[in-house]
Amino acid sequence: MASVSAALKSRVRRPALLNKVMKAEDTLPFFKDGQYLGWSGFTGVGYPKMIPIALADHVEKNNLQGKMKFNLFVGASSGAETEDRWAALDMIDRRYPHQVGKNIKKGINEGRIRFADKHLSSFPQDLVYGFYTKDKPDNDKLDVVIVEATAITEDGWIVPGASVGATPELLQMANKIIIEVNTKIPSFEGLHDIVGSSLPPRRKPYLIMSPEDRIGQCAIPIDTDKVIAVVESNRPDCTGPNAPQDAKSEAIADHLIEFLEHEVKMGRLPENLLPLQSGIGNIANAVIGGLAKSKFQDVTVYTEVLQDTFLEFFDSEKLKFASSTSIRFSPDGFEHFYKNWEKYKGKLLLRSQQVSNSPEIIRRLGCIAMNTPVEFDMYGHANSTLVAGSGMLNGLGGSADFLRNAKLSIMHTPSTRPSKKDPNGVSCVVPMASHVDQTEHDLDVIVTEQGLADVRGLCPRERAQVIIDKCVHPEYKPLLQDYFDMATKKCLARGMGHEPHMLDKVFKMHTNLLENGTMKIDSW
Repeated sequence: MASVSAALKSRVRRPALLNKVMKAEDTLPFFKDGQYLGWSGFTGVGYPKMIPIALADHVEKNNLQGKMKFNLFVGASSGAETEDRWAALDMIDRRYPHQVGKNIKKGINEGRIRFADKHLSSFPQDLVYGFYTKDKPDNDKLDVVIVEATAITEDGWIVPGASVGATPELLQMANKIIIEVNTKIPSFEGLHDIVGSSLPPRRKPYLIMSPEDRIGQCAIPIDTDKVIAVVESNRPDCTGPNAPQDAKSEAIADHLIEFLEHEVKMGRLPENLLPLQSGIGNIANAVIGGLAKSKFQDVTVYTEVLQDTFLEFFDSEKLKFASSTSIRFSPDGFEHFYKNWEKYKGKLLLRSQQVSNSPEIIRRLGCIAMNTPVEFDMYGHANSTLVAGSGMLNGLGGSADFLRNAKLSIMHTPSTRPSKKDPNGVSCVVPMASHVDQTEHDLDVIVTEQGLADVRGLCPRERAQVIIDKCVHPEYKPLLQDYFDMATKKCLARGMGHEPHMLDKVFKMHTNLLENGTMKIDSW
C-alpha cells in the first residue's frame, strides 16, 4: 500500500478504500492485452490520467507497441495525452463511440483501429444491454473500468469531476474498478444528478419538466468489493484554449439571433426562448456569446457540453440555469469557474449522457438544437462525420439526439472551407451529402454566413431553391443552380421529379476536390 496524503484522506470518506491506495505504476499487473476497458470522461474532461499515462509509459519503455492493445469504451472523447497517445503507440484495437485526436483519427482511417460511432444517448444503454461485450469469451462485463473522482462518499459512492458521461453505466458493467481521486482540482460534490440504467420493459420515465429538475443522487453508487485500487491524481484536465470566433461565425450568430427574435415576435417561441442546446466549436461559441449580448432574459440551457462563453452568458445574468453532462472550459475558464464557485454552483447540473441527451426529455422541453456539420446538401441532409464520404472525423456525438427531437433543429456552418489549393476550395453546400447523419426529415433551419434558410413546411424542390438562394457562397451559387435546374428538367421529364438528382453527376464536386484540390468545376 502506498502512503496516503492528507489531501487524499480528506477526499476519501470511506476509510476501507484507503487500504487500496497504490501508485499508478503499481496497477500495471492488472492489465493484459485484449482486455475491455472503460474510462470515465466526456469531451476531454473528467477522464483518468495517471493510469493511462503509466500504461503508455510502460508500453513505450518496453517496446510493446501493438502487443498490448485494448478495447476502449469512453462516453465521448478524453484527453489527448491519454487516448491519442495510446493510438500513437498502437494500444487501441477498438474504440467506441466517439473520439477526438490526430493519431486516433489516423489509426481509424488507416484501418488499424476498429471504430463505430453511436448516438451518445444510445451508447450507455447499448452497453448495459450487453451489445458491446456479447462476443467476449469469458464474461459479458468490462474487465477494468478506470474512473476519475473528485471525492468518495461515506458509502463508497463516486463523486465525478467536470463530466458524468457514461460513467454510471460503465461502472454498472465493470468486473473490476480502479478509482483515480483527483486532488489537484476542487471537489465537485453537489453538482451532479445521477440515475442508473434499467432494462426494458416497464422502464420509468425521466421526470424532468425543466432543466433545473433533479431526479437522482449526487454521486454514483458502486459495489466497493469490485474496487481493486485507489490512485491519487494530481493532473488537471488538459483542455487547451477554445476555438476563436471569426467574422464568419459572428455573421452566423447574427443571422440566428435575428431569426430567434422573429420567432418570438410571431408567437412561435416564448420571450425567454426554450432550452438551448449548442454543440462545440467557434460557431457555437459565437452564438452563445451573441445571446449573452442579446435582449433575451431568463434563458435556460439543456445541452451536452458547456464552453467558456456560457460563463459569459451566466455573468451577463441572462442565463438562468444550465443542464449538461460536461463542462469543457479552457484552463482560464476553469480558473474563473473555481474562483466563482459559490456564484455558479446553484445554476448548473451535470447529468449522465443518457439523460442529458434523452430524446424523451429533449422533445418534452422543446429544445432549440444548434449543431455544425461537415456539409449539407440542397435538400437538407447533413453529414457530421465523414470527409468526402469516407474519412472519419470525430464521430456523430449527440447532434442527432437533439436534432431529431428538438422543437427547432438548426445546423450552422461556414458556406466554404479552405482546401490546400484554394481558400474557398470546399463548398459546405453540395448537391448530395457524401454521407448522411441527419436526414432531410429532421432539419428545420440551415445557416451559413451568407444567410439563413428556413425550410419548415417546404417540399424538397422548394427547400433546394431557398438553400441555394440563402446559404451558398457566391463562387458556388451558379454551379449549384445549374445542377438543380438540369436535374429538375431531366427528372420531371421522366416523371421522377420529387427530389431531382443526376446520379452520374451528383458527386462531381467531391471527386474534383479529391483529384484537383477544389470543388470548383467548369460545368456539369
